[in-house]
Amino acid sequence: MKTMKVGVGGGCHWCTEGVFRSVLGVKEVKQGWISSEAPNKDWSEGVEITFDPLLVDLSLLIAIHLHSHSCTSDHAFRQKYRSAIYYFNEEQEELSKSALLELQRDFDAPIVTKVIPFVDFKMNTEQFLDYYKKNPDLPFCINYIKPKLNALKERFQKQMVK
Repeated sequence: MKTMKVGVGGGCHWCTEGVFRSVLGVKEVKQGWISSEAPNKDWSEGVEITFDPLLVDLSLLIAIHLHSHSCTSDHAFRQKYRSAIYYFNEEQEELSKSALLELQRDFDAPIVTKVIPFVDFKMNTEQFLDYYKKNPDLPFCINYIKPKLNALKERFQKQMVK
């Protein structure tokens, strides 16, 4: 089985990890910080996703990503929570840019998500990995992650783990 990797960031990496661990075809989600090239060299919260392209395509992962964070908000915390798709090759770059153009119709405001190269990744510490699965009853998970998962299960029923 051939897998592919892509990085995404936009909100809290605990939330992003919880979202993508719930997508059918996603084989692994590494949670931590991603760095790109200048001017996006600074570390930003994100996840590295390993997926089976025969079960879930990159365009669908991007749609789920955009619908699970504030992809149209250029708020004050964008450095820490860079809204981005981090590509590993030119084909992913082009696919990502096309997907953003296509998905713009789903949003009233312009999408601020950047399509930038994946350069480096730092894994979070063990105590924070798989945060939602380990802590589903904590207030953060109940107030932030669970509502995102519920909304995504409604919108992307067939692609989400039951």
